Amino acid sequence: MEFFRIRKDIPFMSWGRYTTAISLLTFLLAVFFLLTKGLNLSVDFTGGTVMEVNYAQPADVQGIRGALSTLGFNDASVQNFGTSRDVLIRLPIKQGLSSAQLSDQVMQKLIQADQSAKMQRVEFVGPQVGDELVRDGSAALLFVSIGIMLYLAIRFKWRPAVATIVANLHDVVIILGFFAFFQWEFSLSVLAAVLAILGYSVNESVVVFDRVRENFRKMRGASVAVVIDNAITRTMSRTIITHGCTQLMVTSMLFFGGEALHYFALALTIGIIFGIYSSVLVASPIAMWLGMTRDDFVHVEKKQEVIRPGEEI
Repeated sequence: MEFFRIRKDIPFMSWGRYTTAISLLTFLLAVFFLLTKGLNLSVDFTGGTVMEVNYAQPADVQGIRGALSTLGFNDASVQNFGTSRDVLIRLPIKQGLSSAQLSDQVMQKLIQADQSAKMQRVEFVGPQVGDELVRDGSAALLFVSIGIMLYLAIRFKWRPAVATIVANLHDVVIILGFFAFFQWEFSLSVLAAVLAILGYSVNESVVVFDRVRENFRKMRGASVAVVIDNAITRTMSRTIITHGCTQLMVTSMLFFGGEALHYFALALTIGIIFGIYSSVLVASPIAMWLGMTRDDFVHVEKKQEVIRPGEEI
């Protein structure tokens, strides 16, 4: 299915030097912000108190945030949970206060603002649990990356495989860099979005390189740059349809999903945009820089000469 057909190939590879330089710069900036500012880890990772509060009418989320800020919890997470009358509050650890004392203090403040506020449950996430989540989350990210590397190593020869791996890791680091720079809350849902983008991005790169393989069989006399330009141009309609439909769903979560899905959808949005960019303008130029040729995609069988009896060698 194609919405349109581009008759003349777009010379993407002629821009490869500039796009790779831009990618390298954004990658280094992302690493710099990760090292200097770090991630703003949520209560899921750092430990703290989780409270569920019920109201008789739809809860005023902004008012609850304001009440908590008067207690010194400017970084508290407040979001609707299940219905508009239920609110989930995540509070970081506060020195000198136990979880019970902290929840009592918060409930007194909330009841002052609204007499209908009722505590449904309160849980304490200790630092040890948070450390385990950090380790488990890092391990999940590592295992997914290794699995993708093994898949690409089997699917392609080393040049396109390495280029695809670099492009996918580039996407992950860029997402983390955005969260470090703006100090957006990094929670388990955001980690799930990062893992999803890893698989989503690698699919786009595989589609492009599969078309490159087909082109090498059809366009025997064409240069590598021409073959890649044709492959990317011919997959653009599919890319727009696929990513456009996906982004439409993610955008609806971003604007209408509430705070619970906001950063999850935001991470997906960044990943989708940079996933398209890296698959087209990062992976292919890197593969060319590594010296990719037709032999990396098409197996050439060499004919062996049969020497008959009586013939001279």
